[in-house]
Amino acid sequence: MADAPVDSVVTVPVAVVGAGPAGLMLAHLLGRAGVGTIVLDTRTRHEIETTQRAGILEADVAHDLVATGVSDRILRDGYEHEGIEVRSAGRPYRIDFRKLVGASTWLYPQTDVFTDLADARERDGGTVHFGVRDTEVLDVTTDAPRVRYTAPDGARHEIRARFVVGADGSRSMCRDLVPAERRTRYGTEYPFAWFGILAEAPRSAPELVYARSEHGFALISQRTESVQRMYFQCAPDASADAWPDDRIWETLQARVAGEDGFRLEEGPITEKTVLRFRSFVQEPMRWGSLLLAGDAAHTVPPTGARGLNLALHDVKVLADVLPKALGGAGGAALDAYEPPALRRVWRAQNFSYWMTQLLHTAPGASSFDLRRQLGELDNVVGTRAGRRYLAEQYTGWPARGR
Repeated sequence: MADAPVDSVVTVPVAVVGAGPAGLMLAHLLGRAGVGTIVLDTRTRHEIETTQRAGILEADVAHDLVATGVSDRILRDGYEHEGIEVRSAGRPYRIDFRKLVGASTWLYPQTDVFTDLADARERDGGTVHFGVRDTEVLDVTTDAPRVRYTAPDGARHEIRARFVVGADGSRSMCRDLVPAERRTRYGTEYPFAWFGILAEAPRSAPELVYARSEHGFALISQRTESVQRMYFQCAPDASADAWPDDRIWETLQARVAGEDGFRLEEGPITEKTVLRFRSFVQEPMRWGSLLLAGDAAHTVPPTGARGLNLALHDVKVLADVLPKALGGAGGAALDAYEPPALRRVWRAQNFSYWMTQLLHTAPGASSFDLRRQLGELDNVVGTRAGRRYLAEQYTGWPARGR
């Protein structure tokens, strides 16, 4: 198909494969710098907007969305959280981010981040093609890479770019363009999953609640004043259809119960899903004229709320180095991309792995394993040094205010 005729050819400095938050944010930032982009995605805009995903944003990321003119909706519809609650063996411990590290996070769903960015690209006249198919990325080891795709109307198009950014998610085809003998893939699969629900119910708590008890792990999040997102640990092969609502609420209530009498507000469950997760990193994040960003290069388990934040930090660095590369510095300017990106990626991988093993019960764990795990958790929530470490890692090492 690479040599088949096309209906049109366009030239642009940067082609972006993937129109999720990472790809759209990169296009937005480059547009502000006067760099033209074309963004492609195999999904329709409706498909992306209706795929429900949670979202905890670092303060830096929330600031960037507002300060760069994407939208100030996060200030109206989002919720600033100055801490989280960790429940261990039925006892509540608040991790006060503000007091410990002078930072906060924002509860703002990833789907809303996408909507804001898609609206901003449309407002600013950016070119984004949703619902394409048969995407090919060619000649990435040259200075003239090409992207070919089929539009929804069946027409075949070619984009000629100087650089291509692969921001096409955890099932990335762009990362496979790095030859197997020149890439290294690191990763681990987790022996458990999350059972997630959306429920029409009032808030049970003002901030996120992470619970670890003899009954297992649970995470109580929020969405709006009347819609809540909650998760609990389950087997990777669990079927959402096998869990009636009564059993779900019984499981969640048991996992958050404690000496303070805390109970969840219940209501109709409108969505059930089983979320499997893993840790993954591919190096290098650059190959010739191709650069990888976000989930195309790395994924983390959701426990530490790092995934979306990492993706947006990647493109923030790219938005700084790409104009320099296009402005005369050439490909050498891109040498400044991977080192800071990977440093943050591996810090986040460590934290996400640590927090996941801290709060979940591994299949086949011995009595020693369980008691040792409780001792580790007590060291975290029961000491100022432990609470500070958790706060600093969770808020994502903000650049301001320290």
